[in-house]
Amino acid sequence: MKLPPLATLRAFEAAARKQNFSLAAQELGMTATAVSQHVRNLEAWLGVPLFDRHARGVRLSSAGKEFGITVSASLRQISSGAERIRRGSGDRMTVRLASLPSVVAHFLTPRLPRFRALHPDIQVSISYSGRHDATLPDLSIIHGPTPAQSAMALFSAETRPTCAPAYVAKYGPFDEVSSLLQAELLHDDSEIAWRGWLATAGLSLPKTAGPIFADFNLLVTALKAGQGIGLCPTALLGDEIAEGQLTVLSNRAADRDKYYWLIESGEMTGPARILSDWLVAEARGRKTLGDYSAATI
Repeated sequence: MKLPPLATLRAFEAAARKQNFSLAAQELGMTATAVSQHVRNLEAWLGVPLFDRHARGVRLSSAGKEFGITVSASLRQISSGAERIRRGSGDRMTVRLASLPSVVAHFLTPRLPRFRALHPDIQVSISYSGRHDATLPDLSIIHGPTPAQSAMALFSAETRPTCAPAYVAKYGPFDEVSSLLQAELLHDDSEIAWRGWLATAGLSLPKTAGPIFADFNLLVTALKAGQGIGLCPTALLGDEIAEGQLTVLSNRAADRDKYYWLIESGEMTGPARILSDWLVAEARGRKTLGDYSAATI
């Protein structure tokens, strides 16, 4: 069996997937020059160009697209097969789940003990979505519009004005959208979300708008502490809202096209299938906004 050097295949697969040598280099922990050289060595071995190179970057050639699909699928099978054997060497079965920290904090963590009670022989290994590890996750939870790959919608990511009941008691009532302009508006990552939400009511974000939090969990901590009002995915915070820690001020929603999605790997193990089915069942069994919303606007 005559095969190209494995190092060239790994570099090519990452470059083909990223369509960028620099991003592939970051994932593999090498320089862009090294990735480029590996790809050139593979092209020389095959005798055909795999990328069309131009001033603005690189683009897969026809041969590169075809070979990229083959290499990606093959490396994934090798990774899955090796992991199955590695798992078989012990008594416990591990499922790798890559998830957004916000989903782990507000959805998964409160429910994980129930899964552990049902399946004590399955260990769930949790990492961040988007992290580039040598081993691909069995399951991933992402946020946004419908992804390109096959995915299952867990719950809506619609955002609505949300705060602690104590904030309403102290600074309310908030009985119309314009009354929010007098409140401390807190932001997740940027002011864009609040600008868009207020624009639907013909209003502009005041210049005195509050602080920006780079991490959603920090924003939620500030909201629970009664520091202001934030635009939050109310389905994700369903537990906190149902328990009275947070309250929704308006049914007017932004991000109606976005969801939290569950993505399965190409080859699912039995334990991974069990966790996937459980996550979907838990998500579908949650209360809807109408069950606990005290919205006044």
